[in-house]
Amino acid sequence: MLYLAQVRKNDFLDQHQLRLLARQEADNLWAIIPEEAFILLGKGKIMSENLLVLVELSPTGDIERIEDATNWVLYLVQSYLTIGITPEFLQHEAERAEHWRQSLTLQNQDLARRSLELEARREQIQALEESLKREKNAYPQEES
Repeated sequence: MLYLAQVRKNDFLDQHQLRLLARQEADNLWAIIPEEAFILLGKGKIMSENLLVLVELSPTGDIERIEDATNWVLYLVQSYLTIGITPEFLQHEAERAEHWRQSLTLQNQDLARRSLELEARREQIQALEESLKREKNAYPQEES
C-alpha cells in the first residue's frame, strides 16, 4: 500500500523514522491518517529531516520502496491547483452534477409518460380502425 510520509529523527533510538501522513485508498483517493503512526527506517538509513516521501509498504508493514514526493506534489499542484480546483469548487460541481442528474431523471420520467400516452392513443386508433372495418363489412355499401 502507498503512503505519504514525513522523515523524522527519533532521538531516543538515534535513527530516522517515517511518520505516515496519508494512505492511498484508490487511484485518486487518499485518506488522512489521524493518529501518529511511525515506521523506523533502520540504522544507517539517513534522509533529510521533514522530507516528504512516498513509501510503499508490504502487507506485513515492510518498506518495499521509498521515493521523494517532490515530483508527486508538483504534479498535484500543476494538475489541480493551477486551474483553481478547490474543495469548494468540487463541492459546487458535485451539486451541479446532482441537479443535472435529477433534471435528467425528471425528463426521462416525462418522456416515459408521454411514450405510454402515445402508445395508448395508438391502440385506441387501431381499435377504432378495426371497429370501422367491422361496421363497413357488416353494412356493405350498395353499388350503383
